[in-house]
Amino acid sequence: MALPSRPASARAPLTLAQRSNFFPLTAWGYAWWRARSLSLLSGAPFSLEREARLFRALAAPQPGERWLDAGTSAGFYAGVLAGAGCRVVALDLSPAMLRVAREREPSERITWQVGNVETLGVPEERFDGVAVGATLNETARPAVFLRALEAQLRPGGRLWLMYAAPAGGPVSRLLGRLGGLSFPDAAWVQGQLPGCTLVHAARFGAVQVMLLRREEGAEVG
Repeated sequence: MALPSRPASARAPLTLAQRSNFFPLTAWGYAWWRARSLSLLSGAPFSLEREARLFRALAAPQPGERWLDAGTSAGFYAGVLAGAGCRVVALDLSPAMLRVAREREPSERITWQVGNVETLGVPEERFDGVAVGATLNETARPAVFLRALEAQLRPGGRLWLMYAAPAGGPVSRLLGRLGGLSFPDAAWVQGQLPGCTLVHAARFGAVQVMLLRREEGAEVG
């Protein structure tokens, strides 16, 4: 069930934000930040429970399906998917993050793996779904990252994206300059996924969620 193993930074540059995730202190504190970040970004209460309900309602993960949690960090989506009865490959660049995630989500349905989705190529066995929580903002090459996600999907497979959309203001500009973060809009994201059809999109303040489905017969990868 594991993906092919390759060095995490083999052919993909990393932003400062990504590199910071290798530090144990960052990994230790990330779950605390993750539980509060969407409320801060949306300007209204937005708990992890609400995010999980939204994901389950729209992406509809089913028992026995095989999902990729790309950029799992502290393992939030991996845990939600395992709880829905899915088999999950939880992928992250940072061994420190994966150590925290394993402790938080001790499920036999989850395979934890160090790696970068941009370097994986097209697998022989593709996924029923791919979930991404905020990793799109951190990657140095968001267009490459999105195409790599699309390549992991089987025909009919679902792609769930949650990320911070453009909000303007000094905070976004500062995060972009210092951390290398980007804030893509939904139209641009959809344009990078020619093999997928948009199923649902919603925005809550600066929080953007999107569900896309890979078209039958689409040539990807």
